Amino acid sequence: MPLIIPEEIPAYELLKEDAFIMGQRRAKHQDIRPLEILIINLMPKKIEAENQILSLLANSPLQVNITLLATTSYIGKNTPKSHLDRFYVGFDSIKGRRFDGAIVTGAPIEQIEFEEVCYWQELVEIMEYLKLHCTSTMYLCWGAMAGLYYFHKIPKISLKEKLFGVFPHQIIQQDILLSGLDEIINLPHSRHSTIHQEILQKTQGLKILLSGEESGATLIKDSKDIFMLGHPEYSKNTLKEEYLRDKEKGLDIKIPKNYFNKKGEAILSWKSSASMLFINWLNFSVYQDTPFVL
Repeated sequence: MPLIIPEEIPAYELLKEDAFIMGQRRAKHQDIRPLEILIINLMPKKIEAENQILSLLANSPLQVNITLLATTSYIGKNTPKSHLDRFYVGFDSIKGRRFDGAIVTGAPIEQIEFEEVCYWQELVEIMEYLKLHCTSTMYLCWGAMAGLYYFHKIPKISLKEKLFGVFPHQIIQQDILLSGLDEIINLPHSRHSTIHQEILQKTQGLKILLSGEESGATLIKDSKDIFMLGHPEYSKNTLKEEYLRDKEKGLDIKIPKNYFNKKGEAILSWKSSASMLFINWLNFSVYQDTPFVL
């Protein structure tokens, strides 16, 4: 079944050759209830982030209808206003709606205390709403830290050095979300903060699914939501672009680990794992549990 997106959104042209997608006009003529997925996009370059996430959702055999949400208490300058006005909604416009699933992205602000983030109170309202009106939410990177902090009172810890690159992970506890994955799972990371695995292990109701020797606990699950401290949605060149950006700014940034080959070319080694994680979440955490009538 296809991912349903507007024909005019940039991701439509990007995905139509490689994924099963359907325009909204055509989808309206099918007598099938699609999954309603809300994407809370906190990334500064929203078009890039939505393209990455939509490409993974498009791999699912389920029909998926998306709603894009941006914060209204803070509006970034890296996405054209025309794009935001056309394809995004604010939190007030979704109140009263229920969703099968939701995705909260990361944001490059993990060195700021949560309460000091200018849109923190709005995000708290959104997270509270999702807990009551959404079957399952996937929190990514900083979004995962925010969710774990707000719902489980787990603080983030600053790293001495940025965790930057592609790192191997092992399965810590078997779970249906890991169905079809290899024993070693590569995932990208790009963050200045982490969460102590010992604290997660002592927190009632949390289950650590994936962990890496360098990256630490990376995939965590509670009774309904999942928290991914990595960036499975990243495309092949995202880490390269971040590295070059920081070098141009004169920042002290090291080459991303386990990412370039000897020729200096970026190697994509996580796409199949990322696709499986998103498909399993849609199938087992969302589709299997959500009511037919929202």
